[in-house]
Amino acid sequence: MPDPAAKASAQPHDPLPDFCSLPVISALLVVGALCVTLAWLAPESTRGWRGYSVGMLFVEWLATLIGVALCTLRPWLLRLPGLLPYAGVWLAMVLIVTVGSFLAQWMDRMLAMQLITSASNAFVRDNAAIAALLGAAMLRYFYVLAQWQSRLAAVAHAKVEALQARIRPHFLFNSMNTVAALVRLDPQAAERTVENLSELFRAALGQDDTHSGTLGEELQLVDRYLAIEQLRLGERLRVRRELDDLPMEASLPLLLLQPLVENAVRHGVQPLRDGGEVILRGTRDANMMLIAIDNPLADQPAMGGSGHGLNNVRQRVAYHYGPRARMEAGPRAGRFVVKLHLPIEVRHARDDRR
Repeated sequence: MPDPAAKASAQPHDPLPDFCSLPVISALLVVGALCVTLAWLAPESTRGWRGYSVGMLFVEWLATLIGVALCTLRPWLLRLPGLLPYAGVWLAMVLIVTVGSFLAQWMDRMLAMQLITSASNAFVRDNAAIAALLGAAMLRYFYVLAQWQSRLAAVAHAKVEALQARIRPHFLFNSMNTVAALVRLDPQAAERTVENLSELFRAALGQDDTHSGTLGEELQLVDRYLAIEQLRLGERLRVRRELDDLPMEASLPLLLLQPLVENAVRHGVQPLRDGGEVILRGTRDANMMLIAIDNPLADQPAMGGSGHGLNNVRQRVAYHYGPRARMEAGPRAGRFVVKLHLPIEVRHARDDRR
């Protein structure tokens, strides 16, 4: 059986940056502007404001052409093996600068503007050499950045694997004791508890290689967990659900909400003699959804609380959604509230569950 972690680590990462993105295009424009400015500030430079303005316009025009060309060519360049995509990008940059410089020199001669004072081929040659050096430096930076991001993704994936494989022993022991007590008194409830445990184990042990499901599937896991705890805590555990506004088909990492609900039960309801109410709320705002888990604050929380569960969920949210999502957690009006602001990514429910 293939190891999901090995399979994920073997997945190829795009070696080239997204040249269609605003940060990359902005980087090209900024590098071009810096080159013109440094050349203008050189001690032996004889160019005035007119030369600086024309040079800036010319270089920014070339940078824009390079960005548009690389954005268009990127899907074809990614098909090349090994480091050839970088060689293709470098060649395209040098070619665009060479052709652009030749056209600029030709137009300057035809219109008799006398903006280019270099020798016949020196202007084109020097610009091509500068493009070759700067292109190589920028591609080296993109290569190192891609390697760093690949390692970062591998570390984040390993943390996700560790979180999904982590099952709290106390919950397992309590559940098994509940099953043992129900075998004679209520065999049907014992059977349902075993089924709920098997589904939780299926998700926690990472049977699915995608490590991502839907909101509806995650809420089913939450309901299975709460059903087990309901048998143990009885009337002390009360649950209110206000989730009708949420899109159940939205993509969600496995075991993102269940650990938060488990924290709410363990640290909010269990320490209280009379128990308490766990509230699950959800609202939708355009392409974002807000999920809140609300539990009472106990005077003396359960032992073992160190905040690792919240930190792990926060890391998973950042790894899966990036800067588009955020997580807030803290006391509010005598209760502890965890809020997740997540973008809605619709996907089809998985059909590999058995």
